[in-house]
Amino acid sequence: MFKKDDRQKSRVKRHLRVRKKISGTAERPRLAVYRSEKNIYAQVIDDVAKITLVSASSIDKAFEPKVGSNKDAAKLVGKMIAERALEKGINEVVFDRGGYVYHGRVQILAEGAREAGLKF
Repeated sequence: MFKKDDRQKSRVKRHLRVRKKISGTAERPRLAVYRSEKNIYAQVIDDVAKITLVSASSIDKAFEPKVGSNKDAAKLVGKMIAERALEKGINEVVFDRGGYVYHGRVQILAEGAREAGLKF
């Protein structure tokens, strides 16, 4: 009998495999992305100090259109995270796609952050 793979479990395994190789520092923190069915979230994390420096999501009060988690929302969240990071003096990050394929909403979020001035 075949056993169907759990998609979340597979994503976590991919994420852990990627996290072995990348880590955020104070000079170059990690931009972590999480996407759910309804929303998309992004955080800039310093892994050495174990703190979240900046965060943005599609459920923030500052998020104008309540569109949830589509490509338009992902682009706006990317721009929001970049603007907030630049305000804190962070202009270069390491991108952590969170075990997701670099495609669709994750890719659009990254492009939105790059357009707003974040380098990675």
